Amino acid sequence: MRKAGSIGAGTSPGRVWKGTRMAGRMGNDKVTIKNLELIKVDADRNLLYVSGAVPGPNKNIIYISRANYES
Repeated sequence: MRKAGSIGAGTSPGRVWKGTRMAGRMGNDKVTIKNLELIKVDADRNLLYVSGAVPGPNKNIIYISRANYES
């Protein structure tokens, strides 16, 4: 969104509608991705090869844990 423009109609309805897009910050949320397949473990270089999309930027540190549910 480039500019907010007008955010309300004036006297009627006299408020800002729900869902009106406004400035704010996005991101920095904890994301859990399930059912990714572990392809390979490289113990010499401390690497895990995972099939599928992993959230976050390139060369970022991620936390991998065992699932807490029965699949």
